[in-house]
Amino acid sequence: MRVGFLSLGVCLPKRIMANDEWSRYVDTSDEWIRERTGIERRRIAGPEEGTATLAEGAARAALDDASLQAADLEEIILATDTPEVYSPDTAAIVQHGLGCREIPTYDLAGSGCAGFLQGVDIACSRVRTGRRNVLVIGVEVISRIMSWQDRNTCVLFGDAAAAAIVGPVNGAGEVLAVVAGTEGGKAGILGKEIGGTRRPFGPEHVASGEYNRLIMNGREVYKEAVTRMTAAAREVLDRAGKRVEDVTLFVPHQANLRILHSVAEHLQLPLERVYINVQDYGNTGSASVPLALWEARAKGRVRPGDLVLLTAFGAGFHWAAALIQY
Repeated sequence: MRVGFLSLGVCLPKRIMANDEWSRYVDTSDEWIRERTGIERRRIAGPEEGTATLAEGAARAALDDASLQAADLEEIILATDTPEVYSPDTAAIVQHGLGCREIPTYDLAGSGCAGFLQGVDIACSRVRTGRRNVLVIGVEVISRIMSWQDRNTCVLFGDAAAAAIVGPVNGAGEVLAVVAGTEGGKAGILGKEIGGTRRPFGPEHVASGEYNRLIMNGREVYKEAVTRMTAAAREVLDRAGKRVEDVTLFVPHQANLRILHSVAEHLQLPLERVYINVQDYGNTGSASVPLALWEARAKGRVRPGDLVLLTAFGAGFHWAAALIQY
């Protein structure tokens, strides 16, 4: 059975926040942010825009793109590090909002920016064992959980939701191969610690400012991101019997411009075959890859016959890659 993407959908917050606005909160500037990250603007969720509402919006867009109804869905996998509530999972809230049948739903929580492609890996397995129309969502409202006073992290992120429906395909959109991996020994280089059972949330964390502090060892993250995404790209190509030269478009996780350029260089892919939109959205976590793929398709960068390579990394330390034949 051929399995692949039946559709894509996106939902973006209304507010666009330019780099200059960050100078109201931290000692930074547009020039400083652009030079270090390549980011120029990002979306910030308003009070009425939460993880569940954005996820539902992306899901409805994906359903429309596939000419399907909510009743046609057979499973929902939602990747996020910013759940609507601590419990139950956000996927259950989205299921109800969409008006689905009593289908199984669950969150991939804590997988960071690799979550969407991990969800695709699981969805492909589900379809091959009998399910049809598995909805995979990547959604983050990182602006609600990060410190707006830490200039090393706050300027990097944006809010967004993007989704794909995975199911049997006859041709375009086939997932030729997908790979994923984890190095738990690197769990400490990227993440958010306060609020778990190791360090339960308390008033002392508000007083110290730790409650919304993101842990990020920049040098280690850069090294692992480049190494793991490059290796995952090569592995997925090998599994599909393809070469880097066969790739029409490379759509990596949009973390920052330096990482994107470095991975492309390691793969010996010219930048004209790399899709980059980090300048417009920042790092949108698990929404990053499907958002970039959706936009590339909308701009005519993905055409019938194209071979599209997707890669991502995230806190864990997780990584994943997928190869799509259009």
